[in-house]
Amino acid sequence: MFQSFCMVPITVIRHPKERRSKCSLTPLEGRADIVFHRARSNWTFDVSAHTILVLGAPELSLADAARPLLLLDSTWRLLPQIESCLVGEGVRRTLPAVPSAYPRVSKLTQDPLGGLASVEALFLAKQLLGQRDDTLLAHYHWRAEFLHNLKHAGILR
Repeated sequence: MFQSFCMVPITVIRHPKERRSKCSLTPLEGRADIVFHRARSNWTFDVSAHTILVLGAPELSLADAARPLLLLDSTWRLLPQIESCLVGEGVRRTLPAVPSAYPRVSKLTQDPLGGLASVEALFLAKQLLGQRDDTLLAHYHWRAEFLHNLKHAGILR
């Protein structure tokens, strides 16, 4: 199917303590359409003109498709450290609350409602922007369950 618009550029900023071996985005490294950064001390990223995926903001929609997408990859507990690296005025958006298929177990904190694995969030964001990309989930072990969750929520057919 021909699409008359450019694909949304994607930037991922990882927390320095995020373990690549457990990260759902690791299989996507090396893709031309995704730029990865590792946050570190005294490092900043200008979010001007980006759509930043966060909780508690207006929901992401097709109207956001003109801006590059920024995904913060971290545990929920360490997320404020990455957010402190962000400068500029981006547009904050949230995703619909859909159950994650990722079997998380945290002894310290409970995941917020709508908390997804990073690859799930990226797939859902691209879907909402009108750019479904099944290759994002190609190496995701819980792909079938996550797609089932999206169908059950009425997001996919």
